[in-house]
Amino acid sequence: MNASIRVTDSGVRLTVTRDAETVLDGIPLGFSLDGTPLGTDAELVHVADRTVADRFTLRSGKAAGEHAYEHHESVHTFREAGGVEWQVILRAGPDGVAVRYALPALDGTARVTGDRTAVTLPAGSRNWVLDYQTWYETPRFGVDTADLADGDYGFPFLTCLDPATYVLITESGIDGRFAGAHVRADGGTLGFTLADDAVEVARGVVTPWRVLLVGTLADLVSSLFVEELAPAVVPELADATWVRPGRAAWSWWSDFYSGAQLAKQRHFVDVAADLGWEHLLIDCGWEETWVPEIVAYASLRGVQVHLWTIWRDLNSPEDLRRLALWRSWGVAGIKVDFMESESKDRYRWYDTILTESARLGLMVNFHGSVIPRGWMRTFPQVIGYEAIRGAEYYVFFENQALTASHNVIQPFTRNIVGAMDATPVAFGAAGRTTSDGHELGLAVAFECGITHFADHVDAYAARPSAARFLAELAPVWDETVLLAGDPDTYAVIARRAGDRWFLGGISTGDARVIRVPLDRLGVGADAQVWIVGDDGETSTTATDAVAVPVARDGGFAGIVAPAGAEVFRAAPRAYQTAPVVWPAVAEIGADGNAVITTDADARVRLPAGWSADRLDETRWAVRPGPGLRPGRLGVVTVERDGDGVVPVVAHARVVRPLTSGAYQISELPMIAFVNEDGPVERDQSNGGGNPGDGRPMRVAGQEFERGLGTAPYSEARFHLGGHAQRCAGAVGVDDESTGRARVSVLADDREIYSALVEAGKPVITFDLDIHGVRTLCLRSEAAGPDDLGVHVDWVDTIVHVTSVNR
Repeated sequence: MNASIRVTDSGVRLTVTRDAETVLDGIPLGFSLDGTPLGTDAELVHVADRTVADRFTLRSGKAAGEHAYEHHESVHTFREAGGVEWQVILRAGPDGVAVRYALPALDGTARVTGDRTAVTLPAGSRNWVLDYQTWYETPRFGVDTADLADGDYGFPFLTCLDPATYVLITESGIDGRFAGAHVRADGGTLGFTLADDAVEVARGVVTPWRVLLVGTLADLVSSLFVEELAPAVVPELADATWVRPGRAAWSWWSDFYSGAQLAKQRHFVDVAADLGWEHLLIDCGWEETWVPEIVAYASLRGVQVHLWTIWRDLNSPEDLRRLALWRSWGVAGIKVDFMESESKDRYRWYDTILTESARLGLMVNFHGSVIPRGWMRTFPQVIGYEAIRGAEYYVFFENQALTASHNVIQPFTRNIVGAMDATPVAFGAAGRTTSDGHELGLAVAFECGITHFADHVDAYAARPSAARFLAELAPVWDETVLLAGDPDTYAVIARRAGDRWFLGGISTGDARVIRVPLDRLGVGADAQVWIVGDDGETSTTATDAVAVPVARDGGFAGIVAPAGAEVFRAAPRAYQTAPVVWPAVAEIGADGNAVITTDADARVRLPAGWSADRLDETRWAVRPGPGLRPGRLGVVTVERDGDGVVPVVAHARVVRPLTSGAYQISELPMIAFVNEDGPVERDQSNGGGNPGDGRPMRVAGQEFERGLGTAPYSEARFHLGGHAQRCAGAVGVDDESTGRARVSVLADDREIYSALVEAGKPVITFDLDIHGVRTLCLRSEAAGPDDLGVHVDWVDTIVHVTSVNR
C-alpha cells in the first residue's frame, strides 16, 4: 500500500494507491484548533521519513502468537498562514494507511474543535454500516452509496469500490488524551466527527489514528493493522501468561435471575467443565457472601470465575478498591457494563481500568462499550468488547430479533477490528429466524477472546452434535482466514488451532448449497472434514472443497484435520483436590492475628492492606487491615497449583470478634445464605430475583426499617463466635406476598425456636438465649405446596453482647 500527501489550492490532500492503482484520492487532511481550521492554507515545511518495524505478541484474537510488521512512516510538518505549526503523521503498511495529527510546538494547551479528514465515496459503491450510537448496538445493514442517508454512522464503515477492492474505515491507538470519533455522511462524503465538541490537548500527538484498511475481503478479515498501529504492550504485561482465552458458560441469557443463585452457578460450572470449557461468567445478581465459594468450587475443575459490574461502581479511587477485593477472592476477570460514551472523560476512565486490571492480573470484558481500537496489543488482558447487537436483544426486544443478514455482515466489519462479545449460539431464542446450523456456525464466525455462549448449558447438552462441536472448539486461534462469502449473502470463516481448522458458515436468504474451498487451509490431500449443519452431522474426506447444504438463513460448523490426524480430542476437565484450610472461620486474637492452617505448599491471597506470616510449615498468622470493625470479616484465599494457570483454591473467613453492644442482624455479614428468589435483602423486602429490588418491609400494614427480607426456602447464617447472649426480634410475612411459612432459629444447627407466620397477621416476637452459640441461622420454608412465593421478613432482629468471653 502506498500513500502520498500534497498541498493543493484547496488544502492538504491524501492519495491512497494499491498495486499502482489509485484507490482514494483527494482526501482532505487537517483539523480545527480553537475554532481555526488547519490544513486549508498550509505551507509544507519539512518531511521526515522512516521505517517502523516491530514485533508483538497477541494473547487472543484472530491470530494469537508473535507477529512482525513493517510500516513506512512520513511526518509532514506544515505551517499555517497564522503561524501555527502542525503535523500529519502518515503510516502505510501492506493492509492500509493511517493518519494522525500532532502539534509539535504547542505552548500550554489548546482545544481541537473539529477534524477535516473526510472520504468521498465513489458513485456506484456499496457500503455496510450501522447508525451511530455510542455503544454500537444498532443493526448493521448494506446500502448503496446512492441511497446512503445523510447522518451519523459508527466504525468500522465498510465500502466496496470494486469486486477486488474494499475500504474499511476505523480508528486505532486511542487513550485518555483523546475523544473517539465516528463518521458523518453528507452527500456521499464521510467526515470524521468528534464525540466531544472540543478536546483539550497538549503538545504532541492530538488525535488517534484515522485508519483506512484497503484490500480484498480476505485481506481485511485477516488483517492485524489496527493492532499494529496501537502502542506497544506495557512492560508489566509483556509476559502476561495469566491471560487465558477460551470458552465460558453464562447463565443470565437463559435464566435472568440466576446470577443470584449459587446452586445454579454450580450447575453451569459442572456442565462447562464436562465440555472442557475454561470460564464461568456470573452476571448481575451475584452476592459477595458466596462468590468465594463458587470460585473455590470452579477451581476444582480448572474453571475461572468472572464477575459483572457497572462502570459507575468503579468510578472513584474508593470504588476501584473493589477490583483488588474481588481479585483477592480468586476472581479471574470482570465484565464492565454501560459505559456508553466516546468522550475524552470516559476514555480517561478506561485508562484507569486498564491500568488497575493489569496491575491486579484481572481479565476485562467491556460491555456497553466502544469498539476495539488496538487495546488487545497494548493491554492483552482485554479479552472482549460488546459494541454489537448480540443475543441479548432476544431478551430485551422480542420484536427486534437478530436477522441473519445482520449476523453475516459482522465478520466483514465489526469483528475485523477486534474481539466481539456477541454471546452466540442462542438455540432457545424466542422469535429466532436463523437455523440451528447458523447459530452453531456463529461460534466460529464470531471471534472473542473469551466466547460467552448465550444459551443454558443444558440446551447444549441436549443436542449431542452441537455439544460435541462446542467441546472440541479451540480456546484460542492461531490464524483466521475468509474462505468464501461477502457481506450481503454469506460468510465462511476458518480459524486454525494447531493442525486443525474450525469452520463457521452463516448465510442469509434462501436454502442453497455452499461450496467451501479448502485449498487455503494447507491440510493436504484427503483431509478429514466433519460438519454439523442444517442437514445434521456428516463426516467425509476432501482435498479441494466440500459442498454444504444450508437451510434458509442457515449455516454450519465444522472441523478440518489432516489425513490420519485425530479429529476429536476434547475431554472433560479433570477434578483437582481442594487445599486444606482450617478453621473455615478464624477469629482475630488479642495479639491482632488470626491463625489458619493450610497445606505446606499452599499460598495465601489477602485483601488489600492485610498481611500474613508463616508460623511454621503449615500455619499462617493473618493480620487484617486497620478498618475491620467488630463483627466484620474478610476472606483469605488459600491457593495451590492446579490446572495449568488456574490455581485450586479454598477460603477462610477471618472475623474480628463482637464486642459489647447491640448489633442489628442486617448489619452483620452472613457467612452463607440460601434464598429461593435472589439474595437475602438487607433492610428491605425480598422483592424478587435482583439484588436491591425490594421495598420497605411491611407486615400487616406495619412498616419496619431494619431487618432481612427473604424468600423461603431460605437460610441466613451468621458467625457469633460464642460472644453473644441474646437474640431478640420479630418475624412475619411481608405484605408483598401471600401464604404461610414455617420459621425457625438454629443455634449451631440445633433448633431453638420455631413458629408459623401467615400473610396479613402481625409479626411474632421472640427473645432467645444464645449463650455460647458460634453460628446463628435464621431459616424459613413454605408451610405447604400452596404457599410458594411467600416472603418472610425478620424485622428489628438484634444480637446483644453484654460481656465477651475470651
